[in-house]
Amino acid sequence: MNHLVGQKIAITSPVAQTTRNRLRGILTTPTAQLIFVDTPGIHKPHHPLGEVLVKNARSVVGLVDVVLFVVDASAPVGGGDRYIAEFLSQQSQASVVLGLNKCDCQPAKAEALDTGYADLVAPYGWPLLKFSALTGAGLEDLQNQLITRLKPGPYYYPPDLVTDQPERFIMGELIREQILLLTREEVPHSVAVTVDRVEEDPKITRILATVMVERSSQKGILIGKGGHMLKTIGAAAREQIQKLIDGKVYLELFVKVQAKWRQSRSQLAELGYRVEDS
Repeated sequence: MNHLVGQKIAITSPVAQTTRNRLRGILTTPTAQLIFVDTPGIHKPHHPLGEVLVKNARSVVGLVDVVLFVVDASAPVGGGDRYIAEFLSQQSQASVVLGLNKCDCQPAKAEALDTGYADLVAPYGWPLLKFSALTGAGLEDLQNQLITRLKPGPYYYPPDLVTDQPERFIMGELIREQILLLTREEVPHSVAVTVDRVEEDPKITRILATVMVERSSQKGILIGKGGHMLKTIGAAAREQIQKLIDGKVYLELFVKVQAKWRQSRSQLAELGYRVEDS
């Protein structure tokens, strides 16, 4: 989605459940307007936060014209892929396209991998397309395939808009992304970020943000010895935010312990994690 709309609006990381919110990306071409709805992954939830994420992901399936079911082309078909395929076949009335991402990471002889995914979609008659979100290979074909499956309708957004999410939300996500990339152990899943203040001056934008964790030990990992880890996270996040707003940024981060926030319905709602209206 980032590659297609031409701007980073959704964060990425190797950590499961990186995506927590329903995020719209908007691509307007001379012939069509595609509104991508990026959702959290469908998984077995272990706490109220997980339950909210899965409910929001499942609810989107019944609202869209086309489902792009994205899998990792460099890995063989797994039980999770089969589960999602079965779920889509039963719950979705939309057209489904299987997208094999990371085709640039496939081994030289990838016939067995491709055959596995071809066998996966064969019972449903879904088309299969290979592409690379990193290099852009195959994305034009994917875009055209999606457009042919859209129903005729009006343009819902101005042609220069790439997302309907407020800038503050994306700032918070860019901070969380760096935490996911730079920390390990139990920290990434226990982190939430709130952007508390944004002050815009002609020469610089000042941002104050709070990083919430569940335990004091996680706070210690995030801050690091002599504050080194928090400085590293802040520097990397600042660089990404500067690209977003195309200007200089001063970013100040604070770390706060809020025990079991993922278990608290009220805390989840305050942080913006709620079951979304259709």
